[in-house]
Amino acid sequence: MLRIQAIQDPDAPVLRPYRQMRKMTDTHGQGLFVAEGHKVVTRLVESPLKIHSVLLDATWMERLKAPLEARHEQIDAFVTSKETIQALTGFGCFQAIKAVASIPTPSTLEQLCKQGSHPRFLVAMDGLTSADNVGAVVRSAVGFGADGLIVGPTCCPPYLRRSVHTSMGTLFNLPVHHASVLADTLHELSATGFRNIAAHPHADAQLVEQVSLKEDICIVMGSEGEGLSASVLQACESSVMIPMAKGTDSLNVASAASVFFYEVMRQRRGNEAGCNPWQSP
Repeated sequence: MLRIQAIQDPDAPVLRPYRQMRKMTDTHGQGLFVAEGHKVVTRLVESPLKIHSVLLDATWMERLKAPLEARHEQIDAFVTSKETIQALTGFGCFQAIKAVASIPTPSTLEQLCKQGSHPRFLVAMDGLTSADNVGAVVRSAVGFGADGLIVGPTCCPPYLRRSVHTSMGTLFNLPVHHASVLADTLHELSATGFRNIAAHPHADAQLVEQVSLKEDICIVMGSEGEGLSASVLQACESSVMIPMAKGTDSLNVASAASVFFYEVMRQRRGNEAGCNPWQSP
């Protein structure tokens, strides 16, 4: 049920997540996240995630009214001007459309391992601290067919506002498991038949195109500065690197993730009869 209303009191508790957008962890601590921008909010509306409210101007309300009304939960729609939205949130916005939704319940490792069909493809993150990098890794993971995401305890949460925005809402389609001890989780994966592959620019690492990625695998991405922790590296069966031009040692983690994940898709498409791996499906 959609309940359209004007903003009577900018300090009303129901609007608190929008007022807290600069303090991303405050909203996250309430089990909520803020989606912003037309594409992200549209993908949220198309997802099964629970939406609490939308904050938007009349133009966007007209575009989204029908799909919002088609949803089953009660949604408060606060329709106002772009200037009021900027005053409420405390910063400018390119598109006057935002939404507040519940962070979904994380998947168990058992559930994650059953996602998709063989061969399965998981992504794990160890120590990524930038919300933008987390969102970019998620976007590449979904774009190249990953079945699920494992988030280590020292990682930035994927449902922070900036992560959601940088993922362009693709996060809504990716099951997420939160590992209390990432190395232990990787060992559990190994016991179920997954091969853990460390994205690790080390001298004795194999080149990514030389490694078979056609079985059940988990690609493990390390932090922006330090890379993979020692315990996580030990939990991986293989270390794999991207060949680089002389004088360049590595890529940003988000860029590196795209290369690794594309190689997974390329190899697996090559298995399909009559399939050209360089051609879009």
